[in-house]
Amino acid sequence: MQTKLYPLQFDPILKERIWGGEKLKSLLNKPIVSSITGESWELSTVEGDCSVIANGDWKGTTLMQIIEERPLDVLGTRVFHKFGKQFPLLFKFLDAREDLSIQVHPNDALAKKRHNSFGKTEMWYVMQADPKSRLIVGFKEDSNPTEYLQKLERKEVVTILDTKEVQKGDVFFLETGTVHAIGAGLVIAEIQQTSDITYRLYDFDRKDAQGNTRELHVDLALEAINYKKVNTQKEYSKTSNHSNGVVNCPYFTTNFIPLDGKIEVRKGLESFTVYMVVEGDCSIKIEEEEYGYKTGDTVLIPAALQSFTLSGKASILEIYIS
Repeated sequence: MQTKLYPLQFDPILKERIWGGEKLKSLLNKPIVSSITGESWELSTVEGDCSVIANGDWKGTTLMQIIEERPLDVLGTRVFHKFGKQFPLLFKFLDAREDLSIQVHPNDALAKKRHNSFGKTEMWYVMQADPKSRLIVGFKEDSNPTEYLQKLERKEVVTILDTKEVQKGDVFFLETGTVHAIGAGLVIAEIQQTSDITYRLYDFDRKDAQGNTRELHVDLALEAINYKKVNTQKEYSKTSNHSNGVVNCPYFTTNFIPLDGKIEVRKGLESFTVYMVVEGDCSIKIEEEEYGYKTGDTVLIPAALQSFTLSGKASILEIYIS
């Protein structure tokens, strides 16, 4: 008899970063042991960083192992048809104590040609923002490689980039090619294609504890950058106990659920669903089993689980492949 499927949680994969801090512990209760922890990879099949199930009968099994054993039940028919046994998304929480580098991600075609990888379309949900915190998202006005390289050489590239002051609840959708950076004082929930391909353009001349600067990828980035002005911020409704649409792109759909009470969820077999609890407490009840979650938890609902109850008082991101 097959092992019964249930909502899956995973051990966080914690990453030290030169710009990281301690908010992943203080705000999201992650088991960090370093004062420069920048990322918690919640759900990943990136090579070398595959998530391990933390709960239930499948505890200790990797995400890739359970997909290999039960691909349609876990991924869903649409996802399996499109991606085979690959898990197409990567979910993270980020803590930026300092500014991140200015960077860009290649599109699918370029990433495939250069790295045999997916590109990296992504979105950010701002979970916490210190006063005056900001993001860099694209160019202020249309630019071109010549202007960009001149400004970069003079260390003035920030002057032509679009900087936005942000607050909790703001959402930004970054298509591949969008030059961007997360500013200091922000905690972000990030949803992206399964890819770890990043071209670093400028790092504010920072040095690590050994006095070394980080590698830049200026030449690689030239072909990857979209030099057009883009609108990255997403406006969305916040109707209680409803899946409010935020982002719908070829790679993922993200909804925002302001949960205050109870929702009966019914879905098909086409895709898995991921819930990221960005604030509050909630539970999922399937048949007679109930599972509890709090701020900073991420849970994968296998596609085969088509009927359950979501209850509590929380703000939740709901993600699937449409």
